Amino acid sequence: MKYVDIIICLAGVALLAHWLLRTSLGRRALADSPPRRNDMPFYLPLIPFFFSFGIVSMAAVIAGKLTEDWPDWQRAIVDNIVQCIGVILTAILIVILARVHFAGRLKGFGLGFRGFAKNLLLAPLYLLAVLPLIWVAVELTENVARHVSDPEYQMQKHQQLQVVTENPQLALRILVVAGAVLIGPFFEELLFRGLIQTTIRSFLSEAGKRVWPAIVFSSLLFMIMHSDPGHWPALFVLGMCMGYAYEKSGSLWRPIFIHVMFNAINVIGTLIS
Repeated sequence: MKYVDIIICLAGVALLAHWLLRTSLGRRALADSPPRRNDMPFYLPLIPFFFSFGIVSMAAVIAGKLTEDWPDWQRAIVDNIVQCIGVILTAILIVILARVHFAGRLKGFGLGFRGFAKNLLLAPLYLLAVLPLIWVAVELTENVARHVSDPEYQMQKHQQLQVVTENPQLALRILVVAGAVLIGPFFEELLFRGLIQTTIRSFLSEAGKRVWPAIVFSSLLFMIMHSDPGHWPALFVLGMCMGYAYEKSGSLWRPIFIHVMFNAINVIGTLIS
């Protein structure tokens, strides 16, 4: 491990230890979690979920069929354009649903701009605190896979990161980076934390109680919606961090910033490696 990685790891462990001590090992961490009053029916998150992972995915498949004779990098550009447009449209749909069903509209959903700067400043601290756990999850995943199935196992890069490394075309790289660092995190936090986590929390109990199960369930769903099982343990840990950030702050901007920064670190690391 490089010296910089060691310093980051030690700083993260120190932050995590401080959080554990202050919150009685996490038991009091969400005692003051702000309520999010809404009148969402339990099936509401299924609407954008089906649109994104059903209709948009189908459109991407059709686009792939229509361009199957094109060079790989051109097909990748078309695929990313379709995916980005679909994700943006789904995000707009989620914002409309939140505006209709949440008390306080978008502010009640967590998209108000009060405390915006605070969330931007705190997000790196949350990510720093959880990075050691993510690295442990990656190491455990690789070691288990080597002992159980393949002694030469190496965790694969995310599919989009492979596209970046294999294709030097600037237009494609801009599309992939924009999708991975900006559009994707914004959409996924609206869906998994904003709609799904809130729905689970609302139906588990009264506001402010039993918040952790909602975080766990939304993190599990966030995890399995990514195609590579080798990434699942690390994604679950990241999802727990972002779910906690949402409940602690009442703002979606904090988990969005965490997600953006995490993806940006991975993209930058891929581009300079």
